[in-house]
Amino acid sequence: NPDQPAGQRVARDSVMINGQSLQSARDYRVTVNNYLADGGDNLPILRVLSDVTLRMIEGQLLEIEGNGDLDIGEEDHIDIIRRKTADLFSACLRIGAMLAGVGERKEEALARYGLNLGICFQMVKPVASDLREGKLTLPVIFLLRRGGRKAMDLVQAVLSDRGFSRVSREEMLATAREHGVLDECRALAEGYAELARQELSAF
Repeated sequence: NPDQPAGQRVARDSVMINGQSLQSARDYRVTVNNYLADGGDNLPILRVLSDVTLRMIEGQLLEIEGNGDLDIGEEDHIDIIRRKTADLFSACLRIGAMLAGVGERKEEALARYGLNLGICFQMVKPVASDLREGKLTLPVIFLLRRGGRKAMDLVQAVLSDRGFSRVSREEMLATAREHGVLDECRALAEGYAELARQELSAF
């Protein structure tokens, strides 16, 4: 209903998505249990796929629950991107290592490489990316922490309008630069990139 208040539409959509995601999780669990019952030599790989898919669903649900939450912190955000993206990177590299038979030490190193690379990948999103959908990226979280009332008003305007009608992307970017948000995000991302590079020493 286009005449329904925006807050009610967001709440309604979140409930619908949550219900769909939970049903998908249940359906997936049943399917995986059937595969695991007759997995044979592929059982370890199926377990990795099962675990990572459930973590991705958990991450999606946590993100939906946190939509528009201006109090979300850095640790909570990293936990979400780890579940949604980094764990998938990690699982893909782990499965490659398992298929190649490189041994447990190198398998664990590749899994950690993928995890840190995945976190780094999600940290370098643009400042206003996904904000109109209610998703707070790390730059926005840092901006809220550093930018005071002005930053809070800017973010709230975009969330309320579900777009950039009152606040431009350029204004958001300028405010982020003013408070050193981009440098802070870049430094944190580079830290995870370095952790990923260090894991390659196993080879």
